[in-house]
Amino acid sequence: MAWNQPGSGNNDRDPWKNQGGREQGPPDLDEAIRNLLGKLGLGGNKPQGGNGAKSSRGLGVILVLAVVIWFIAGFYTVKEAERGVVLRFGQYHNLVESGLHWRPFFVDTVETVDVSNVKQFQSEGFMLTQDENVVHVELDVQYRIVNPRDYLYAVETADRSLAQATDSALRYVVGHTTMDEVLTVGRESVRQNTLELLENIIAPYRLGIQVVDVNLLPARPPEAVKEAFDDAISAQEDEQRFIREAEAYAREIEPLARGQVRRILQEAQAYREQTVLRAQGEVARFEELLPQYKAAPTVTRERLYLETLEKIYANNAKVLVDVDGSNNMLYLPLDKILERQRATQQAPREAQGTNSTPSSNSPANSGTQRPTSVRTSDRFNDGRG
Repeated sequence: MAWNQPGSGNNDRDPWKNQGGREQGPPDLDEAIRNLLGKLGLGGNKPQGGNGAKSSRGLGVILVLAVVIWFIAGFYTVKEAERGVVLRFGQYHNLVESGLHWRPFFVDTVETVDVSNVKQFQSEGFMLTQDENVVHVELDVQYRIVNPRDYLYAVETADRSLAQATDSALRYVVGHTTMDEVLTVGRESVRQNTLELLENIIAPYRLGIQVVDVNLLPARPPEAVKEAFDDAISAQEDEQRFIREAEAYAREIEPLARGQVRRILQEAQAYREQTVLRAQGEVARFEELLPQYKAAPTVTRERLYLETLEKIYANNAKVLVDVDGSNNMLYLPLDKILERQRATQQAPREAQGTNSTPSSNSPANSGTQRPTSVRTSDRFNDGRG
């Protein structure tokens, strides 16, 4: 059965009706508040026979509650990675470490600053190089806060000041560097110079910031001329590659050339000594022939002539035979005949697999003897009878 439904015996159990069956309605909230304020001595319906002592006691309770609330509200916590800057009536008072602290509420205010984590931002833009070329440069800057007081109150906005100083330093360094250095070999130099210049710029402003590192991202030319720049970079890379290949080739060829030089010098020295010795031998031989020549000059002169012709004909494999009283001259191709004989004799030896040297009486040896015709000296002797 519901709480507001009549019970058995028609007894009305409505809570808004009194025991006499008279309806009294819901309670009046305004009346209840006035009664409470009256009990605390702050006005309202004061109880009959109240005095000033009760009002003072109520006011004291309120003051005590207010003090307790004010004291509790003064507690605050600074995180492990943060530091707190305390301002008393808007003026810097002190710096607090991490942990639980208390401050007089409404008197001190605390601003916390993260001093442990490293922050970063990027500075980028189109910049003009020393050789009047435009490149798009991006610089990644990493920094952290080392002095919370200077970071908050030395300048208006430390982060914005750092960004402006970075952009100024980067543009100055790029403006004093050629395009090739920014794009290729000089990127590390640009990064180091930018870091040094940035530290020098922010030092007088006391930003309370320490620059940890800067990273120069790969620079690129404007899109309108990107293909031409890519071709130029490829040409530079090819140039460096060719230079390295040439240096390697020079290191390889130079020892060989020096060896050839030494060999040629040694051969020249040997040839000179050989020629000198041969000339000395010829001189000695002629000195021995000189007494014989003086004794019989005609015979000696003819003998020298015949020996010279013998040497000449010994190196000639062609024989021409002239017959007296005939207009025909016979030609004997002894060189071809000897080559054919040597080829015929070499084939059986290769088939037998022998490396023995033929004797002086063998056909091979006789076939390789110097071809000669009728000795000229014999002809002269026969002619003389």
